[in-house]
Amino acid sequence: MKRGSMKYPFDRQFSFPKRSIIDRAKTLYDNARVSFRERRSRQDVELLPAKPIVPLSSVDIPLVFIAHNDMALLPSFLKHYRMIGVTRFICVDDVSNDGTKEYLLEQPDIDVWTSNIRYEKARRGRRWREALFGRYGYERWYINVDSDEFLIYDQCPEETIPALIQVLEDNGIKRLPAPMLDIYPGVEADNAVSGDLPWFSVNRFDADGYEISYVKRGISVKGGPRKRLFNEENELIKYPLIYWDKYCYFGSSIHRPLPYNRNFAPIWGVLLHFKFFTNYREKIAEAVDGRQHYNGSQHYQTMKEELDQKGDIDFMDKSSTRFANPTQLIELGFMPSICFDLDDEPRAPYRAWK
Repeated sequence: MKRGSMKYPFDRQFSFPKRSIIDRAKTLYDNARVSFRERRSRQDVELLPAKPIVPLSSVDIPLVFIAHNDMALLPSFLKHYRMIGVTRFICVDDVSNDGTKEYLLEQPDIDVWTSNIRYEKARRGRRWREALFGRYGYERWYINVDSDEFLIYDQCPEETIPALIQVLEDNGIKRLPAPMLDIYPGVEADNAVSGDLPWFSVNRFDADGYEISYVKRGISVKGGPRKRLFNEENELIKYPLIYWDKYCYFGSSIHRPLPYNRNFAPIWGVLLHFKFFTNYREKIAEAVDGRQHYNGSQHYQTMKEELDQKGDIDFMDKSSTRFANPTQLIELGFMPSICFDLDDEPRAPYRAWK
């Protein structure tokens, strides 16, 4: 374990030591320096609506995502987020050719945008996201995820995103840190369960083997199957629920949004990450050929070499655990329980968990 890192998931208490005044000062200095650079280098990107766009209302819960040949996961992605309270989806379609764009255009709650540049030239989508936040309005909450990321938290989906936002606001928090847990296939004969959400068919994750630390620009979480199998130091923390105002930028990484001092909030959620869904072989090959990801898609090239040599990736390990529900992740120490206002009318339960 690296110096300054702690074991994750947590064994006992779900908290960090307090940051020193010096550490806080370093964060503020770096924030001022990089924010100045972002303001000076900011460039507008061209986004064109593929259907008529209606402004958001004050009660809308918008979700921004980027799509590229995502039909394998898209129906369940939309179902999950609709059930936890999203009222409007805002999507940039990056030249899909598998029916994704046509499917999106059929959905009445989805705004579809296109661009004259590809994902990599849009700073791997960050410029698109910033442009959409600016267009749809500052001083409001957004869900900001990829199409293979499913946000979960205590008591979801019975407690919806508006309830979670209220908890964050009550605690003076302006964004929600959530580590990505890579979900991967288990033993094929023991894997499939009836259901139309992705964890009914691909449902294993590493229950330990992660490290968590504070760095200058936010929380850092590393580990999981990509570290275990490929020795890669992928950053797993993201901020899928974010209050966006005119101080916000993505800077050099979507894992470290500005202002940096907002990135040290409690981890009250987890992103189930389906990079290794049933079509992962095709997606890896597509990513290598497209070269739209970091460092010319080198991360995907490493995985493709494994596939070329062995024909498959054996993800299973002694730490591999079948995903069940949010309560399981609370018990394992990945996230804590949340105290919601229980005086509200009870919501009808939804069979999201097996």
